[in-house]
This record gives sequence, C-alpha cells and structure tokens, in this order.
Amino acid sequence: MSDTTIPTKGAFEIKQKKKRIALKEFKNSLGLYILLLPTLIYVIVFLYIPMYGVIIAFKDYNPLIGIIKSKWVGLKYFYDFITAYNFGQLLFNTLTLSVYGFIVGFPLTIAFALLLHYLPNKPLQKVVQNVTFAPHFISTVVMVGILQVFLTDQTGIVNLLLKKIGLESINFLGSAALFKHVYVWSDIWQHIGWNAIIYLAALTNVDPELHEAAIIDGATKLQRIKYIDLPAIMPTVITLLLLGIGNIMSVGFEKAYLMQNNLNIESSEIIATYVYKLGLIGAQWSFSTAVGLFNSVINFVLLISANIISKKTLGHGIW
Repeated sequence: MSDTTIPTKGAFEIKQKKKRIALKEFKNSLGLYILLLPTLIYVIVFLYIPMYGVIIAFKDYNPLIGIIKSKWVGLKYFYDFITAYNFGQLLFNTLTLSVYGFIVGFPLTIAFALLLHYLPNKPLQKVVQNVTFAPHFISTVVMVGILQVFLTDQTGIVNLLLKKIGLESINFLGSAALFKHVYVWSDIWQHIGWNAIIYLAALTNVDPELHEAAIIDGATKLQRIKYIDLPAIMPTVITLLLLGIGNIMSVGFEKAYLMQNNLNIESSEIIATYVYKLGLIGAQWSFSTAVGLFNSVINFVLLISANIISKKTLGHGIW
C-alpha cells in the first residue's frame, strides 16, 4: 500500500504547488488583466454574442415573430445566391480587388519598411514616417472626397494638368476598367506607412552584431537585407501573409460603395456592397446574412488551408 500511497501524495503536492504558482502569477499580473478586461468585454458583447444572429441565414426571418419562431429553410438562401445571375460577377470583382491589392501591397509594405529602416538620416526618417503614417487616419469619406477632387473628369486636378500638357482628360472614377486601379493604389498610399510599423518593429529586434560582422566581411546592404533582415523578420512576414490570405474576401465596403456610380458599377459591385443593398436597403435579412456568412466561410477555409500549407512547407504558422 505504501508503494501506491506515496506517489499519489507526491502528485497531489505537485498539483497544489502548481496551483499556488498559478495564483501567484495571476496576482502579480492582476493589473494587466484589469487592462485587458474592457477589450474582453467588447469582444464578447459585440463580436461573440451577435454570432447567434447568424442563424437567420438558415431561416425565413420575420422581425415581427423573432428568430426562434421564424420558419426554417435550411440552405435555400445560399443556393439562391450561388445560382443568382450576378454571382460570378460579384465573386470576380471581390477577388480581383482583394487579390490585386494583396499581391501589390504586401511586398511593397515590406520594401518600404526596409527602405525606411536603412535611411541614414534619422531626422529625414522621422519626417517620412510621419508623412506616410498620417493618411491612415483620414476617414474613408474624406479619402473618397480627395480622390474626387484629384480625379474628377473635367475639374479634377490631374485632368487639368493633363489638359495643360495637351492630353485628353480621363474619367478615372467613371471607368469600370480603371476602378480597381484607383481603389487599390489609393488604398496602398493611404495605409502603407501604417502597415509598415510592425515590420519596422521586427527590424529593430535584429541583432546589431550580425550587421557589424557582415559589414566587416564586406557585405553590401542588399546582401545584409537578404541574409540577415529577411530571415529575421520571416516569422512576422508569414503571420501577416496568412492573416492577409484569411481576409481575401473581406474587401472594405465603405470605400467601394462611396466610389461606386452607374458608370463603374460593373467593377465596383462587390459582395460587401451587395449585402448592404439587400440587407439594409432591401430588407432581405436572411438572404443578406447568408451571403455574408458565405463570405466568412470562404475566408475561414482559406486561412486554415494557408496555415496548414505554411506549417508543412516553411515550418511557420499562426498556430
């Protein structure tokens, strides 16, 4: 009996010791938990509790009788969306804007962070940082207003300059072919400085001794970037790459909707604007929820798939 009692007693003592250590760590970090509490409450109240409403995608929702009593219709609205006449165009426009912006913006942000990091003039570096960070804080409405001031067909600053040099004006905002270019490049201009912050933070953690040794060995800046900086920030790059892939279908609604007009609607009508028009304007609650849920499921599948591939090929992932 002593052989079985002693290990049991020892295991109990170890368990109690772990509890005491955990309680002590909790008390030591109590201030941090208190700071975290408002964010936790926000996430639960505004992100998790509303998820209950997703059930209306599978029901013929009637606000007068509520979610529970509304008639269950299963996948009817998903089928209606997938077989709709404009499904292909909506999916194409959404993917085109998102993939285009991701393919161009992601490497440009890394390149910008590296260029900023290697600026030898520190005062100039701070000026460039402030100038490139500032547009991020401009609201979407103001940003679209700026685009209209610059790109309007007859009175826009860009078209006035084109006329001055003898060229014809271009209807940037009224062209379906040019819509995606205006959308993507204005978005990159607005957010590239802000998005580069995390890469700049990762670059500051690179061991300076590695660069000193490389300089002594005669390495150029490009060689130092290739063999020191990029490998050092690769985990950060992969994490943001996976998160970006997981948001492929999440094109910003506000900007697309504000830039939309009858001339460019062929390219500007995306899933997000379609959901808005159906849900809030058309009051088709169940159908619009089904479309939004379809969008989220695609993002979820892309994120899981990209993470699995990254773990197997590169050895890095989000989890």
